[in-house]
Amino acid sequence: MADVATGNPLVPMPARIVKIVEETPDTKTFYISTDQGKPFTPKPGQCVMLSLLDVGEGMFSVTSQGPDHLEIAIRKVGVLTTALHEAEVGQVVGIRGPYGNGFPVEEMKGKDMLFIAGGIGLAPVRSVINYCIEHREDYGHLWIIYGARTPTDLCFKEDLFNNWPKVENCRVDVTVDRADEKWTGPVGFVPPFVEQLKPSPENRIAIVCGPPIMIKLVLETLAKLGYNDEQIITTLEMRMKCGIGKCGRCNLGSKYICLDGPVFTFAQLKLLPSEY
Repeated sequence: MADVATGNPLVPMPARIVKIVEETPDTKTFYISTDQGKPFTPKPGQCVMLSLLDVGEGMFSVTSQGPDHLEIAIRKVGVLTTALHEAEVGQVVGIRGPYGNGFPVEEMKGKDMLFIAGGIGLAPVRSVINYCIEHREDYGHLWIIYGARTPTDLCFKEDLFNNWPKVENCRVDVTVDRADEKWTGPVGFVPPFVEQLKPSPENRIAIVCGPPIMIKLVLETLAKLGYNDEQIITTLEMRMKCGIGKCGRCNLGSKYICLDGPVFTFAQLKLLPSEY
């Protein structure tokens, strides 16, 4: 959505941070709203450009949304993200979007859903998990498999341990690479954890997001379990700059991640250049 005053899709609209939730020591979720309420209504899996004056602009996935706000989980990794982590409630930000294709929520209706995520990769997946919960009658069994380096690094703990397990016909399995003295759950990397759990591919769609090496190994695991390429969906959030397919930074072969993605099936990924 362009700024309403200029009609220019590259000009952000003014918004404010109305709430901040600390997920982990290096990840916070920012609730963004405008004077008129929610800036726009993105589809699950779509992205937005978020900016701070005199600092910069970056592309981030929308991790969930309410009637009057967007939720954006941001890990502190650079100049812009560090500045955002130093911001307080009331901080003015710029926002534009939404960008990308989003998850194929219509095509997935009637299917059992498997969500596999690692670390901050749960952020974009959370958007479609919450969508499936909101439209519970349209989807079958929900199964969430998530892992992080340590218990401290687990994002969205309230959802993982309180909210999602209470949803009808929804299973949540959580693992960590390294346990601490309080952790009593499974310990191990996500790919072997998935292989151990053996989720059946029958009538099921798998959505995968996390570090590249995790995605690679999970894809291999799902193939072993009998999933075909069309059953596996992932999201790429790489090198996106303008958001409207003009700068070419996110170009992969004939595709632009900001326009044709960021959501792709594994079958589509196999047609992209080997640099992915």
